[in-house]
Amino acid sequence: MSFDVHEYFSKLNGGDVLVAFKGSITTDLINNVLEEIEEKMDGVDEQAKIKKKVYNVLVESLQNLYHHIEELPDNLKNDFESKFGILVVSRENKAYRISTGNFISSEKIKFLKDKIDKINSLSMDELKDMYKFILNHQKLSAKGGGGLGLVDIARKTGNKLEYTFQHYQDDYYFFNLDVYITEEN
Repeated sequence: MSFDVHEYFSKLNGGDVLVAFKGSITTDLINNVLEEIEEKMDGVDEQAKIKKKVYNVLVESLQNLYHHIEELPDNLKNDFESKFGILVVSRENKAYRISTGNFISSEKIKFLKDKIDKINSLSMDELKDMYKFILNHQKLSAKGGGGLGLVDIARKTGNKLEYTFQHYQDDYYFFNLDVYITEEN
C-alpha cells in the first residue's frame, strides 16, 4: 500500500482552508458544508460573482462526489464509514481550489480519464455545445445526471479539471479532482 489517505488529506490542508472534511458524504453533510461555505464567503472580501461561482461549483462537486462514491476497499471498512470521501475548499494565491477525492475501482479509471481528458480538450464554445447536447439527448442515469456534472464544472470555472489516480491496493485507486476558480474566468 503506497497511498495513505490521512497523509494525503494533510497535504491538501495547506494554504488558506475554508472547509476541510474527511469521512462519510451524506446529504446532511452536503447541506452543512454549503451553509458553512456560504457563511465563510460572506466574510471574505471578494467579488460577488466569484463567491457565487465558488458556491455553484461546490454544489456540483459535492453532488458528483455523493453520487459516484464506491464501496471502500475491505481493509478500510473498519476505519471509515461507507460513502467515504474527502473535500477541501481553500484559497491559493488568487484562486479558490475545490478538491474532492474518493476510492474507485480500477475498471472505472479509463472511462473517467477519457471523459475528463475530452472535457479538458474542448473550448468554451465546445463545452457549451456538449452541455446542451447532453441536456437535450441523454437520459438521466440512476445516479441523477446524464454526465453533466464534470462538463458543468468545466463550463462554470473556465479552467481545466486537474486529476490524479493514486494506486491504493489491488483493484482500488484514490481519485482526486482539483477544480480552480479564478477571477480571470
